[in-house]
Amino acid sequence: MMSAPLSGPRPRPAGRPGRTRTTLLRGAELVLTMDPKVGKGTLGTLDHADVLMRHGKIAAVGRRLPAPSGAEVVDVSGRMVLPGFVDIHNHLWQSSIRGGCASQDLYGWLTSCNSTTLRKIDAQDMYRFVRLAALDALQAGVTTVVDWVHPIPFDTSERYIGALDDSGLRFVYAMMQSSPDTGLLARVKKELLDPLPLASAQVAVHAGMTGVDRLRRFSEVARDLGVMLNSHVLEHRGDRRDDPVRALRLAGAFGPDLLMNHAIHLTDDEIALTAEHDVRVAHCPLSNMRLASGIIRLPALHARGVKAGLGHDGGTNDTSDMFNLMKAALGLQRALHQDPEVHPTIPAVLRMATLGGAECVGMADRVGSLTPGKRADVIVLDPGTLNFAPRFDWVSQIVLNGQPPNVSHVFVDGRARKAHGELLGVDTDTVVKEAELAAAHVRDTT
Repeated sequence: MMSAPLSGPRPRPAGRPGRTRTTLLRGAELVLTMDPKVGKGTLGTLDHADVLMRHGKIAAVGRRLPAPSGAEVVDVSGRMVLPGFVDIHNHLWQSSIRGGCASQDLYGWLTSCNSTTLRKIDAQDMYRFVRLAALDALQAGVTTVVDWVHPIPFDTSERYIGALDDSGLRFVYAMMQSSPDTGLLARVKKELLDPLPLASAQVAVHAGMTGVDRLRRFSEVARDLGVMLNSHVLEHRGDRRDDPVRALRLAGAFGPDLLMNHAIHLTDDEIALTAEHDVRVAHCPLSNMRLASGIIRLPALHARGVKAGLGHDGGTNDTSDMFNLMKAALGLQRALHQDPEVHPTIPAVLRMATLGGAECVGMADRVGSLTPGKRADVIVLDPGTLNFAPRFDWVSQIVLNGQPPNVSHVFVDGRARKAHGELLGVDTDTVVKEAELAAAHVRDTT
């Protein structure tokens, strides 16, 4: 028998993305429901349990569940099942500049990589970059992403949103526009996002005292649309000059409908105000490390009860790896405080990556835990790998040893998007080649 050739395209998995159907995940070794009412402890754990998905929702979680007639039964024995990861801050188009401007801080990177590249990307190339990054996130176990999108034309928004929708992710499109184009926000929401069952909207802004009137207008637009406001706040120590927290308060935007990204350089008084007004925070440790931005005061925020989740932050995270993100969030605080029990603990950081993120963006009633009645966004982890085995403490090992290849299955809204380690219905070689073509085009654009 001849051996398979060592070169050429890899064989593709059979099948296409699963329809929303009844699926029973049978015999998981460990289920982390993130719901203490369903399982034990803060993570709601269950041993030797099943998860039933029906009509896009979690129908039941428990031991020895009967398989309904016509259900697809997936054997997950020896594996773990948990909610899909919720990434609450990203810029997926920045896959175009992965690894770029690696010796720059935030301000240098924004000037040298971010701004110079964005204006060169046309609608077609935007689709290619976003599709690459969205599928990267999906295959790594992210089922919900909040994508903060810089001002782009309507036709480019069409392609951007098309790429997100085609990927199968649940997504929040946080859209920013210049003041003369505020009407585009309502149009994008009505025409492009509202018809998509997995899509929702936010209004994205930059906060500062030099633009309080503009900030107030966009805050009003967000309220009129019934969506959250999403702003970068105090990512760099130099941002203090424009006093973004004061600006957000003067604009009437400081409240539970505000998501602040980074929030590294908050003062004690600003942390107290954040807690008092129930403002939410996206922590992006890998990006903050890469850009030498500083370390968020996460224990102080937690002590005040501030809701916080995790974000990859696009091109300065360079890839989609929630396991690495959790480990960085954990390790930064331990190293800084020289305390192995400082917040976030391992259970706390797992919660930040799932239900905590959903709480931050007002989606905890739909996703973030395997609570019956919620949408069926579910991942399966295979611990039987060189990087994960042998079993010692699987909950700790998810954070400390887990890697994207451990994600064997991904379901979004009950649809199978990844099975047996392969994305379904996706020619990854073509996706990569298309992104390389787009990158070449951007480099050639003067």
